[in-house]
Amino acid sequence: MPRTREELEQLERQSLAPYAQFSADTRGRKYPEEPPDWRTHYQRDRDRVIHSRAFRRLEYKTQVFLNGSGDHLRTRLTHTMEVAAIARNIARALKLNEDLAETIALAHDLGHSPFGHKGEMVLDKLLKNHGGFEHNRQSLRVVEELEQKYPGFPGLNLTWEVREGLARHETSYDRPGSRKGFEAKFASLEAQVANLADEITYYSHDLDDGLDSGLLSERKLSGRVRLWRQSARTVKKEYGELPEECRRYFIIRCIIDGQVRDVVQTTEKRILDSGATSADGVRRQAKTLVQYSSKRRELNLELRDYLYENLYFNPVVHEPNQRAVRMMEQLFQYYLEHPQEVGAQSRKRIKKVGLHRAVCDYIAGMTDRYVIQEHHRLFGLKL
Repeated sequence: MPRTREELEQLERQSLAPYAQFSADTRGRKYPEEPPDWRTHYQRDRDRVIHSRAFRRLEYKTQVFLNGSGDHLRTRLTHTMEVAAIARNIARALKLNEDLAETIALAHDLGHSPFGHKGEMVLDKLLKNHGGFEHNRQSLRVVEELEQKYPGFPGLNLTWEVREGLARHETSYDRPGSRKGFEAKFASLEAQVANLADEITYYSHDLDDGLDSGLLSERKLSGRVRLWRQSARTVKKEYGELPEECRRYFIIRCIIDGQVRDVVQTTEKRILDSGATSADGVRRQAKTLVQYSSKRRELNLELRDYLYENLYFNPVVHEPNQRAVRMMEQLFQYYLEHPQEVGAQSRKRIKKVGLHRAVCDYIAGMTDRYVIQEHHRLFGLKL
């Protein structure tokens, strides 16, 4: 006999901590549906995210380097998959709901613009007088409205807890505003885990891509970044001299392992000290419970500052992205003047959300290469 949803829910009760978010306790979906037979609610949500068109488009959206710059450089999709893997590992160690943490991680960038954070900044500027643009809020728009796959409702009709995780997705870079319907001071521990998994992933793996591209060097990192220096010493002590690719991989693996270990140990203590005994008890806490230690946070800030100085604003990364976002600006103005050129779904939404928001939704959903293709089609030149 197949294992039923009720049996899976019972396994959660037996194996997860009392402050985990149990799938049987979901606040439900906006549009009522029959529950799945052999999956929990969060497992169904995970599958809906993976099968969405927005998820597939992440393969052709920039992480740091302009999409197509190199076969081994990360895209927004590979970044998302790495975030999900780390979120599962941390959630498992803390006896939290892995399915919920993974689903939030998989969905957290569904609304990201083309061309990374520079694309997000230009859309926010263009929408300055029309509500602005922030990719976490856009991820919610994707799962609540913009995906059109089901006959009975717009969006993916995900559970409240997954949508809460998107509404409250916060990192050192992301600071979303408040969102109606998610007024609790903090989100579930699973959502907090997804937040930190995102930070762990993009700093360590952007470091890897920077080295792979030749814009960063191990020698300079060893001189400026303590986290790199400490991990390099650990790897050399344990394995001796290694070939370059293997050595670099193990140093970055050592950094990630250290980050995860620090988060698990620090968070476990913070949860015990908080006295939280339920998922809603976590939401009422005065501070987030999933955190780094103060020492690790200091080391991470040092790494972050180095990456901004030497990678994110390096002309090799910055200038192609700047040229690309100028294409977005020109497309935006063109579509405002020629709304018949936007996709059929966006045209239908103009009366409901206004022309500027409909055009923004259309461009935000584009891949990097489609922006370039559309710009060339309409303007017949390359920037």
